[in-house]
Amino acid sequence: MIESPTRKPFHFTRRYPVGAELDGNGRAHFRVWAPGRRSVEVVFADTTIPAVALDAEPDGYFSTQVRGMSPGHAYKYRLDGGDDLYPDPASRSQPDGPHGPSVLVDARAFRWTDSDWRGVPRAGQVLYELHIGTFTPEGTWSAAEKELEELAAVGITCLEIMPVADFVGRFGWGYDGVNLFAPSRLYGSPDDFRQFVDVAHRCGLGVILDAVYNHLGPDGNYLGQFTEAYFTDRYKTDWGRPINFDGPDSGPVREYFLANAAYWIEEFHLDGLRLDATQNIYDDAPPERHILTEIGRAVRKAANGRATLIVNENEPQHAELCRAEDKGGYGLDCLWNDDFHHSATVALTGRNEAYYSDHLGTPQELISAVKYGYLYQGQWYSWQNHRRGRPGFDLPSAAFVTFIQNHDQVANSARGLRVHELTSPGRYRAMTALFLLAPGTPMLFQGQEFASSSPFLFFADHKPELAAQVQAGRAEFLSQFRSLADPEAVTQFAPPEHEGTFARCKLDFAERQKHATAYQLTKDLLRLRRTVPAFRANDRRSFDGAVLGEQALVIRFFTPYDQDRLLILNLGGDQNLLSCPEPLLAPPARMKWAVELSTESPLYDGHGVYNPETEEEGWRLPGEAAVVLRPEPRPKK
Repeated sequence: MIESPTRKPFHFTRRYPVGAELDGNGRAHFRVWAPGRRSVEVVFADTTIPAVALDAEPDGYFSTQVRGMSPGHAYKYRLDGGDDLYPDPASRSQPDGPHGPSVLVDARAFRWTDSDWRGVPRAGQVLYELHIGTFTPEGTWSAAEKELEELAAVGITCLEIMPVADFVGRFGWGYDGVNLFAPSRLYGSPDDFRQFVDVAHRCGLGVILDAVYNHLGPDGNYLGQFTEAYFTDRYKTDWGRPINFDGPDSGPVREYFLANAAYWIEEFHLDGLRLDATQNIYDDAPPERHILTEIGRAVRKAANGRATLIVNENEPQHAELCRAEDKGGYGLDCLWNDDFHHSATVALTGRNEAYYSDHLGTPQELISAVKYGYLYQGQWYSWQNHRRGRPGFDLPSAAFVTFIQNHDQVANSARGLRVHELTSPGRYRAMTALFLLAPGTPMLFQGQEFASSSPFLFFADHKPELAAQVQAGRAEFLSQFRSLADPEAVTQFAPPEHEGTFARCKLDFAERQKHATAYQLTKDLLRLRRTVPAFRANDRRSFDGAVLGEQALVIRFFTPYDQDRLLILNLGGDQNLLSCPEPLLAPPARMKWAVELSTESPLYDGHGVYNPETEEEGWRLPGEAAVVLRPEPRPKK
């Protein structure tokens, strides 16, 4: 029998500034920010429980404490005595979706087993981006949990989960989240998410979450009912109204988002965040007071000594985001390196339309991206008709996340094709070797490790009027590619609102066996990265590269003990170098080069392996291949 709630005062220590919190003893504290509202009441779905008025506090907050509460109690807020009821802006659970009631959750009830987990430092990571809804046929935390041990065995070290803040509809990418504290009901309960993270840590995998702090979704967003101060018209984004981080009444807005960042780390034991489109997180404060800097501080404080990782998506390439605070930066950790992706894609496909147009895919571009991170660090960028990027020469290689697939780029191929379907098998294997062995922080997209044939399309389950707008906007975005502006091409676009579009994107793990050779190549490359000291070094002084031909390059990984490695990449045809005036090709004294791995091995569906260094005819670089060479003693004559 439910005890009738009372408002008899009791001591309650809140963990976060907003939301409803339970203390484990049948007591709850409700707090919401609603400046400009005269009154706020909490109204329970159980009609036997009377509504309770919240007390007004200074600065627009309202709060109350209620006895007789337990996990599962559903509630909404009534504002100014009106007829409409609204979910909690900081709801911890929305079992019926963003339009339904909020539900009390006791985060303290979950029993963690990861007390020995020390977190995720920047160096040495191999990231894996995944979307929970399409990662498994079931599309749940519980189903994904069963695959964690296999991912760790591949050589993955940290999962980057696409957004899970609850959103409207039966499926979506997650970037239209509206309940930022409530993990989507589509994937399971909040404790299912916690269980997933707990098991990931047990398997040696870190988990970071894609957080969207630049806008909220167009449907189910009720923040404006509590106060319009959450948003600003001073700036614009391509997706919705930007967040008010620097205007009037922005203090509680900042507090809300900082609490959200800390919440994921504390209550879900996440190891960090991936921040979406940080160029649209607007704040005119200097770096030391900028909201991004404060997010970093909030994450590290919440981790309580565990190592954390904060990855930025930043289209204009502001390298200072990952510069230390004491050097004038924002103190974050990593940046997605679109330049590496764009050059690699052009090299693989030969096409440089739209935002690829300033990249040629040359060996020098690939070498420079490996050595320096961004290619554009302040030069003129013709596609946007202005300068792009800022200098990042001082950043370590690990600060740049390199990839040849991610959710956006796969979807932007119109039919959602993976890059291995847009190039030759040999070129794809060779580029895979480069990005998995080169300095930097490599990131695989779900299924890439076994050359998944599942597309990744844009899908979003919106009501009909909004779905039509989304589909039209998607077609307009893709029209920047001349080939995709063709009317016949447009007819091939998968309708985002169709459930079949979503279903087509689900991975088929039977392809781990069907594509066993591709899967083995990924495992072998990551084993080399993990076990060979030359590949573990991320100091820029520990490697160098040189162009060997129109489509060929070499990268040398130096060690202090004659255990250097060479990586030869040739995306063109067979090439003979009768004369080799390139010192990076020279073996250590009294040594010669031996093949350690070749992407042309029959183990990977290649045509066969030979040593590209000959004793009498210089070098013979196999076409469309990558070869890893190690030194071994030269035979005595």
